[in-house]
Formats: sequence, C-alpha cells, structure tokens
Amino acid sequence: MSDVTIYHNPGCGTSRNTLALLREHGVEPVVVEYLKTGWTKAQLRDLLVRMGVSARDILRVRGTEAETLGLTRPGVSDEVLIAAMVADPKLVERPIVVSPTGVALCRPADRALDLLPATQ
Repeated sequence: MSDVTIYHNPGCGTSRNTLALLREHGVEPVVVEYLKTGWTKAQLRDLLVRMGVSARDILRVRGTEAETLGLTRPGVSDEVLIAAMVADPKLVERPIVVSPTGVALCRPADRALDLLPATQ
C-alpha cells in the first residue's frame, strides 16, 4: 500500500498532471476521487491542520456555487466553509496530496515534488 494519497478529480488538468508527475517519480499513490467519495468534516479539518491553512485557502470558486452561496464574503467562518465543502465536494480545490513528509494543495502540480522523500 502506498504512503502517498492524492485527492483527485480526473476531470481537472492540474490534478491529472499531478498524478502523472507522482507516477513519473516512481510513486503510485492511493487515488481518492473525492467527488465520488465526498468529504467528512473531520477529514477536512485534519487536512487543514496538517497543511497549516484555513478552509478559505482550499475553497474552489471557479466553476462552483461558492459566490452564489456567499462563501467568498469576508468573515465566513471555517466551520461554515467546511460544512459547505462536505455538502458539495467540488467546493474543495484540487489536488491535495498527502505524504509522510507533508500535505499540500498541489497547484501548480510540481508542488507535489516537495512532498516526496529525498530519495525519489
């Protein structure tokens, strides 16, 4: 079993490029198609803590209802954003890569290289 996971959207070019980049470097990650599996509040909170970012930092606006739902307004809490992300998984920016060395939103794709062990 791989110790690297990618939260992946196969319809996203950056997500596909990140997955290909990991594979080019000899990593066969666990691929989680989060649009199919969805998110839990605990899962998102854990990822946010491990990345050291707020929910706003992983909020996807383009191609979503984020603005219509008022999620882009100043002062919207992480709890409100996380609840919206659980209700609509496409509100989470992608891809997120988890490895033993860290967790990151890999936009651009080459940010995933920072998560690979030095031997890769």
